[in-house]
Amino acid sequence: MTKIEPQGNLFVVAAPSGAGKTSLVKALIDSSNNIEVAISHTTRIKRDGESDGVNYYFVSQDNFLALQQKGEFAEFAEVFGNYYGTSRSEIERITSKGRDIVLEIDWQGADQIRSKMSDARTIFILPPSMHELNSRLHGRGQDDSDTISARMAEAIDEISHYHEFDYIVINDNFDVALSDLKRLIQGNGEDLRLHACQEKLTPLLRGLMP
Repeated sequence: MTKIEPQGNLFVVAAPSGAGKTSLVKALIDSSNNIEVAISHTTRIKRDGESDGVNYYFVSQDNFLALQQKGEFAEFAEVFGNYYGTSRSEIERITSKGRDIVLEIDWQGADQIRSKMSDARTIFILPPSMHELNSRLHGRGQDDSDTISARMAEAIDEISHYHEFDYIVINDNFDVALSDLKRLIQGNGEDLRLHACQEKLTPLLRGLMP
């Protein structure tokens, strides 16, 4: 009899730019033996230190749109003039091995995943304040002032979608936020469900969504 391998779980992590999503997910992957991050396709220019097939699959806009028209993407979106998408084959490649998968995407992609894959668990990461978000964007030294201003404006809209997610993680202290993510992956984060932490979120959200 053929042994049926258990399917891995699908986790979706979204956040406004600068909230620490990428750093948290990287730390999560580095500390776990059974979870991988999906490698997305993108049309944006490769940044210094990034590698094709490691950080993203970097493709032309024509190639991206051809894949999209074939229905190859489980989710895709246009962000700041660039396209991003996660292929169905990338998700299946990981979950078919019984390994959990993390998708680092925006709220639009999370919405698409939610409508297609009802068993996906969605997590939204919030910054502790807009001031801290602005400091982190400047501190990483990847964008010019105009781009940072655009990202700050976009962050308010992104944060307004927090209520669409299953779980909320506040990245005030990196180690605490990482611990929260680990608990969620292990199935021990019921206190981080949206309805469970709504009261705690209220004063924070007033400052994030003026």
